[in-house]
Amino acid sequence: MTLTDDPISGTVGGPCISCKIRLKDLPEMDYRIDDKPYPRGEIQMKGPMITKGYFMRPDKTAEAISEDGWLSSGDVGVVFPNGSIKILDRSKNIFKLSQGEYVAPEKLENIYIQASLIAQIMIYGDSLKNYTVAIVVVEESTASEWAAANGNGKSLD
Repeated sequence: MTLTDDPISGTVGGPCISCKIRLKDLPEMDYRIDDKPYPRGEIQMKGPMITKGYFMRPDKTAEAISEDGWLSSGDVGVVFPNGSIKILDRSKNIFKLSQGEYVAPEKLENIYIQASLIAQIMIYGDSLKNYTVAIVVVEESTASEWAAANGNGKSLD
């Protein structure tokens, strides 16, 4: 949960009081909990609000939840000294769409982020759908300049 007075932008806040958070080393992706200046790794959660598992799918439950009850989120994050977390990556960097096509969202995000109009981007896919969705944060100053140069004198302010 992000606090209103959190001085660090671009974070998802920190855990709620009833939720425990820890990071898990991902050496194959070069993320470690002893990284400097801040620890990095796969975000894991534990608490009463966390699911007990997948309905009638013990195999999927065993993949996602450790024997001691920690749920692996699939998100790679960095934890700042004030407890806020920033999402950096995904531990599983590929997903399959309904028609069988595999998508590597990180690769696409890294291509799109090079566009001067994009400040942040996240690509999401659902295995039950045949398309992806992108959530894009526009780079405000560049977008204002582009709008002015293309006949739209209105500011984004």
